[in-house]
Amino acid sequence: MNRLLSKTVLTIVALLAASGINAQSQEPFWLGADISGTTELEARGIQLTNAAGEPRENTELMKELGLNAVRLRVWVEPTDGLCNGDDVLRMALRAKALGMALMIDFHYSDWWADPGKQNIPKSWKGMSYGEMCDALANHTREVLRKLKNNGIDVKWVQVGNETTDGFLWDVGRASTNMAQYAGLTANGYDAVKEIYPDATVIVHIDCGSDPKRYDFIFDGLRKYGAKWDMIGMSIYPYWDIDTKLQTTWQGTVDGFVSNIKRLYKKYGSETMIVETGVEAKKPVLGKEILDAIIDAAYSRCDGHCKGVFYWAPEAEGAYPLGAFDGNKPTVIMDSFTEMARKLKQ
Repeated sequence: MNRLLSKTVLTIVALLAASGINAQSQEPFWLGADISGTTELEARGIQLTNAAGEPRENTELMKELGLNAVRLRVWVEPTDGLCNGDDVLRMALRAKALGMALMIDFHYSDWWADPGKQNIPKSWKGMSYGEMCDALANHTREVLRKLKNNGIDVKWVQVGNETTDGFLWDVGRASTNMAQYAGLTANGYDAVKEIYPDATVIVHIDCGSDPKRYDFIFDGLRKYGAKWDMIGMSIYPYWDIDTKLQTTWQGTVDGFVSNIKRLYKKYGSETMIVETGVEAKKPVLGKEILDAIIDAAYSRCDGHCKGVFYWAPEAEGAYPLGAFDGNKPTVIMDSFTEMARKLKQ
């Protein structure tokens, strides 16, 4: 290799590194969806179709739309058996068969966990902090071992879902027991690495355009020695405007871009948008917003945002931020298809 060519190659590698792209690993930009509700729809006899009206299983449909990853939530002992370890395995096998990467999202609850509720599983109630650390680690290992024993590769694992004020309240409520929230998170982190040493462990909180809540959680985790590999964000312009965190959807987009860059400088942490959604009843506007979210995540974050996951696109009815109408995808999901096509060029 002559000097000029050598210098050119080194310059290209340096530019790729500066932009957050690894020239050797060729890590893809991830386009995903949380489709944990799929088996519930199937149990209710609901048949999803593609936009042309052709019947499709949901994982297959996501692949057809250009997605390359799936996110699945885990509940500890759900009363209906949905989203427990066996149900997650059922869905994970479908993702594996289609060659899709997998994210596992531990809620550490028997039902929904989010910024407004982080309920202790029924069988964990009354435990001491130490006992709860053990229960959390055992549950994490048990579910992940089930997946590994069935040949499933898990790329990312969330230790908690939207833990904006911690989880397992009040034992692990961050605003009152930050040290215990950090300790519980550390036990989850170590349990993940025991089963999947190469998995990326994510700590996930909401409102990605609000830097203060990110500083609160990650300063606290750092203070008490807890580890994480990646920061997970929820990006919902609809809720940001509803709660007056932002006045426009553009404010949410600009805000999360700024925050992702800031978080990388402060903590050295890459970010993933692990949840997003737009208003299903306004699909044309929704597509415009989702286009902007995906484009900003890909092109405006200096390479420090690794992908975008839509939350429950197949959801219809009471939940306003799905992306289907009449059990088939609206133009909102074209945002993923178009980005997948762009990435292949």
